[in-house]
Amino acid sequence: MDLDKYIADEMLKYKGVCFPVKSSMLKRLITKKVKCSSLHPNPVDEFCDPKVGPSYRIISEYEKKYIDGTKHLYGDQDEKDDPIIIEKMYPEGYIIVNGHHRWAASMRLRRPKIAVRIVNLTHEDDIKKMLENSNHDKRITLDLDEIVFGQEGQDPLEKRLPFPLNLEYKERLRSGIPALFNHISKYGYDIWVYSSNCYYSMDYLKQLFKRYHVKVDGVVTGLGNNSKEERSRIDKLIADKYHTTIHVDRSLVLITNTGSKDFEEKEIGSDNANWSLKVMMIIDEIAKKEK
Repeated sequence: MDLDKYIADEMLKYKGVCFPVKSSMLKRLITKKVKCSSLHPNPVDEFCDPKVGPSYRIISEYEKKYIDGTKHLYGDQDEKDDPIIIEKMYPEGYIIVNGHHRWAASMRLRRPKIAVRIVNLTHEDDIKKMLENSNHDKRITLDLDEIVFGQEGQDPLEKRLPFPLNLEYKERLRSGIPALFNHISKYGYDIWVYSSNCYYSMDYLKQLFKRYHVKVDGVVTGLGNNSKEERSRIDKLIADKYHTTIHVDRSLVLITNTGSKDFEEKEIGSDNANWSLKVMMIIDEIAKKEK
């Protein structure tokens, strides 16, 4: 198989006619494997950039694993635990979000199917809808992986969701996150959560927070998989909407004003104990100044 030619043909075939579409939750849950030939390389990934291109060393390493039997023809448990991340694509098939080299190795070995995980990432139209549904001009942002989700044995955590919800929603919120979100919303702030992780579906995260009785206004996942032009347009849409953005980190709160280089930092401290309460007190202080 001439992989370079195949990628070039795919780019030409779908240029200007393909785009990601949403996949239903049921479809995402039941789809575990798909035909390798129904997956399409992502034009914004460096894998498809002729100046960068695929790494044949990495592809060869995956081929060797498959051939040696460390990963069986139809995917062993290791492969199921590390599936290729894909989005449903119009007019057909799926676009690869993460896992191009594994897909390439499978194609070269003519493997019939490969383990996948379907996600709905955040795109420009989704951002527009989020902004249109908001009546606020200020927001608070938090990183999902660094701030909102905690690690067992490292962070105080909220109780697991009851069975069977805990089987679907396995992420653990840090203790106090639901109370913090509820407190923030009372002051008229939109709550935006971010993740560069492409494993999260936008609608999945909204439902997760709903299970904890809180609402998030903006969910951004896998933004690095958008083109530079689309990310630039998204940044402008957000800047035009919000005059104030407060970013909450583990050790500080950063307040910035759109159109101004001025910013202010509020120290939270490095101690995890009562972290959410400390953030609430800082938000209270900011709200008083705004009045």
